Amino acid sequence: MDRKIDVEELCHEKGLRITEQRRVIARVLSESEDHPDVEALHERASAIDSGISIATVYRTVRLFEEAGILERHDFGDGRARYEAAAEEHHDHLIDVETGKVIEFVDQELEDLQRRIAEKLGYKLVDHRMELYGVSRDRDN
Repeated sequence: MDRKIDVEELCHEKGLRITEQRRVIARVLSESEDHPDVEALHERASAIDSGISIATVYRTVRLFEEAGILERHDFGDGRARYEAAAEEHHDHLIDVETGKVIEFVDQELEDLQRRIAEKLGYKLVDHRMELYGVSRDRDN
């Protein structure tokens, strides 16, 4: 999936005050093609502005998460990882050996989940799916 989200723009839409350090962190998040944890975000942001502390990154991530700008994930590696809140739903496949995260959408799967909820007497309003696997190429 190729979906670039402008985190700084989301901050403006949510009415958040955007300091220069928040702007740098927002830019790093917008440009991330992975799902970085706070330490990775700090490393990338401090390469741009050496004055950004790990505490600033933690506070900013918490603020962005509370505002609905970031989504927090736990992919089973013991680290909270983040991505910009997507307008379009997607699921994740996590390679348990490398930590690589693949985003995907499968309409057949989405329909099945909705039908299961309805069969159990519910209207599906949201869900999150994470699949964990190993590459078949490594089995050879």
